[in-house]
Amino acid sequence: MRAPTDADVRRVFDRMADRYDDQMQAWERRLFPGSREWAVAQARGHVVEIAAGTGLNLPLYADDVTVVGIELSERMLDLARRRLATAGLGDRMELRQGDAQRLDLPDGVADTVVSTFTMCTIPDPLAAAREASRVLKPGGRFVLAEHGPASNPVLRAGMRLVEPLFLRFAADHLTRDPRTFLEEAGFHIESVSRTSRGVGFRVLAVRP
Repeated sequence: MRAPTDADVRRVFDRMADRYDDQMQAWERRLFPGSREWAVAQARGHVVEIAAGTGLNLPLYADDVTVVGIELSERMLDLARRRLATAGLGDRMELRQGDAQRLDLPDGVADTVVSTFTMCTIPDPLAAAREASRVLKPGGRFVLAEHGPASNPVLRAGMRLVEPLFLRFAADHLTRDPRTFLEEAGFHIESVSRTSRGVGFRVLAVRP
């Protein structure tokens, strides 16, 4: 099956925006409990969040960080901006329409890049990883909460079987291993842990 393009991803998330929070939170309760909170807790200093979605992470950040959130889908971005306004966080957070594969940000501007359940849908995850490296300061962290191929071989085979449907309707690569792209982009992977069902990844990577 043809891999989703940038236009496909934008269209999918514009369409699902109004039900995204409920669907994502249901998946997270079942398969990735606490992963989003873990990722945000690793953030330090000036944060760039790629594919910020509807802004689910924004109220979770500590008071001493500043955040620029980048989101491709205009509809998702509208919802994120509402969440930002409701939470009264506009003095230290900013949301921009943009592409994680081509960030409109200077080199070395970020202390932390955060990605929660996004590398699975970005058409070129290696380009996104390289952009994350570019905008990070030396020694900066790339923090990911992500899903990927299950550690259980039977479950992994099942994921591969249904993956074409997820690609078609949700632009979601179920079995991408996020570590591959980070390593190829030059990151040093500091730690990796898996969720109890072996589908989720929590990854801390450092720009040398």
